[in-house]
Amino acid sequence: MTRRTADPPALPGLAEAPAPTASAEETPHYHGHRERLRARFAQAGAEALADYELLELTLFRAIPRRDVKPLAKALIHRFGSFAEVVSAEPARLMEVEGVSAGVAADLKLIEAAGRRLARGAVAARPLLSSWSALIEYLRATMAFSGREEFRVLFLDRRNHLIADEVQGRGTVDHTPVYPREVARRALELSATAIILAHNHPSGDPTPSGADIRMTREIVTVLDPLGIVVHDHVILGRDGHASLKGLKLI
Repeated sequence: MTRRTADPPALPGLAEAPAPTASAEETPHYHGHRERLRARFAQAGAEALADYELLELTLFRAIPRRDVKPLAKALIHRFGSFAEVVSAEPARLMEVEGVSAGVAADLKLIEAAGRRLARGAVAARPLLSSWSALIEYLRATMAFSGREEFRVLFLDRRNHLIADEVQGRGTVDHTPVYPREVARRALELSATAIILAHNHPSGDPTPSGADIRMTREIVTVLDPLGIVVHDHVILGRDGHASLKGLKLI
């Protein structure tokens, strides 16, 4: 026969520890970080955040159950800045560990939204009277692209934007442009003036000899048609250059 012993009496002042529950499990550390970052953004705006922090905010929805700070920092390290991250080609973004097709698509959506906002700032006003808005639009559109891109902005008699079209995309240092194609399109749109723009993926917006010669060829073709070339703007990560401002046209 087994003898049953009594449980020892509880010591005064000590309570039995409660069993752990699901609600007592530790909350991932990044949850509090996310809320603090959102609060800083709401109170102080984007200017109060570093590029990697703004990128974190962008990644929160795409990656809801992981600390995204290391990924945001890796992307900034790889591409250089927030603008360069969202402007990068999806294939290049996905070379970074942790960037899925869905994450790349979300980043490209941010880029598209930025372009729409910048375009809206120039669409309703004469471009020559809103030059700073035009430069911001062009920077958002093409300054951080990894390939050279040539755009033509077609204007009406009041210098309002009729169309903004890419006339050519090329390699990292060359885009073929055909002056007669530019003239043909200007006539189709009944444009009376144009602004030329292209980017230098190297980052340095200094015009090359080829840039100057090509611009002058376009001016020569359009002049007999009564179509004015207001300027040729070259964009780079380090700023922009105006051929008219440099007195090269």
